[in-house]
Amino acid sequence: MKHFKVAIIGGGPGGYVTALRLKQYDINAVVFEKERLGGVCLNWGCIPTKTLVKTAELFSEVKDAQEFGIKLDNPEIDFTQIYKRKDDVRERLVGGIEFMFKKLELPLVNSVVTKITKKDDLFYITSESEEVTADFVILATGSQPTELPFMKFDHKKILSSKDILQLTKLPKTLAVVGGGVIGCEFASIFQQLGTKVTIIEFLPRLLAGEDEEISKRVGMAFKRNKMKLILKKGVKSYEETETGVKLTLTDGKSVEAEQVLVSVGRSPRCEIEFENIELKRNKNSIVVDEYMRTGVENLYAIGDLNGKQLLAHTASKQGLLVAELIKSELEENPQNVEPIIYENVPRCTFTNPEVASVGLTEEQAKEKYGEILVGKFPYTASGKALGMGNTFGFAKTIADAKSQKIVGMHIIGLQASELIAEGAILIGKDATIHDVEKIVFAHPTLSEIVMESIEDTISLSVHKI
Repeated sequence: MKHFKVAIIGGGPGGYVTALRLKQYDINAVVFEKERLGGVCLNWGCIPTKTLVKTAELFSEVKDAQEFGIKLDNPEIDFTQIYKRKDDVRERLVGGIEFMFKKLELPLVNSVVTKITKKDDLFYITSESEEVTADFVILATGSQPTELPFMKFDHKKILSSKDILQLTKLPKTLAVVGGGVIGCEFASIFQQLGTKVTIIEFLPRLLAGEDEEISKRVGMAFKRNKMKLILKKGVKSYEETETGVKLTLTDGKSVEAEQVLVSVGRSPRCEIEFENIELKRNKNSIVVDEYMRTGVENLYAIGDLNGKQLLAHTASKQGLLVAELIKSELEENPQNVEPIIYENVPRCTFTNPEVASVGLTEEQAKEKYGEILVGKFPYTASGKALGMGNTFGFAKTIADAKSQKIVGMHIIGLQASELIAEGAILIGKDATIHDVEKIVFAHPTLSEIVMESIEDTISLSVHKI
């Protein structure tokens, strides 16, 4: 039976990144992954969807090309080629990670872990193909799409976020149940490709976790793009029809569509049998402390499984933190490892327009600090945005009035997901409004929108009327 210092269960963005970091630390580790490396993010989530986002964005720009002096008559999409490119991009990235594992001779077991037993100070990990022992175990088994109890996925008409990435043709109509990040991203993609989209959201607004002003502006943009929004209503029942699906809503009205995407969240999953191991759970999540410790010595849970924040980059960061902890424990002079501050983790939604945020919303900041400063700057006043032909949106910065520390940043508009890195750095470094005065922002760039929103917190934005 082979022995490893660390066994990692799951090869997603939490698991595989942790394994690579442990290899850099020369700590012997093995990864168990039943499918391909990269997990949901690279295979069925972040990367495939962002590839589709680019296609949808490009198609929208092509249709407006005449405004830029470019004549393109009747542009059409080739749905088969769109999905082929998505798969090609995924294959290149996943294949690249698999190549790294081979080149680094990092052990990978492609089978399902069925049981983990603890005897004395060792963990016995049993999979469908082999059994190994380890001193440390990191659980990184991820999550899966949540089903509605009365409307299970049939993978044909009732689709999960994974199913919709396996379509063979573009639906003429699509109903999206759930107006969160995943639902809004797919709604935006398919609307731009020509599908008539209806979003049904039980809450009063889309992207309910975002700053209220931002989420309302998203709704405005979607309506402007002729997307139908049904808010404050849920789905009561459904029935299949000859042409698709008929949804009956809680108000008695109905919505018909060729296919339905159910996007009501994701549920942490871990189907492993544990022996001599007691784990505390919160519904499907495994409860951990700020260092991802489960309460069982040398057993950690990272990523979606612990339910702290279901983001790929959070899973990676949690894994790197655990790698640092293990390295620290194995050294004679342990180093202090700082926990993750989840408020400082940037959040991005790749819709049209993009949405990105970091730190506190305006409402949260008022509750925490009382008096706050809020600055805004519109894309319409940006020379770069005007030249790029897309001026919808604004940047919003929130600061504590007393300390003038920047505590939140929210952006809706062109390349918001790239611009938010500036806010993440400033908030992560506890920067104040006046610290930004020392920074020179290049002109003409979209980053000036961020700069001017910060300056506007103290009414010093030069270009804002």
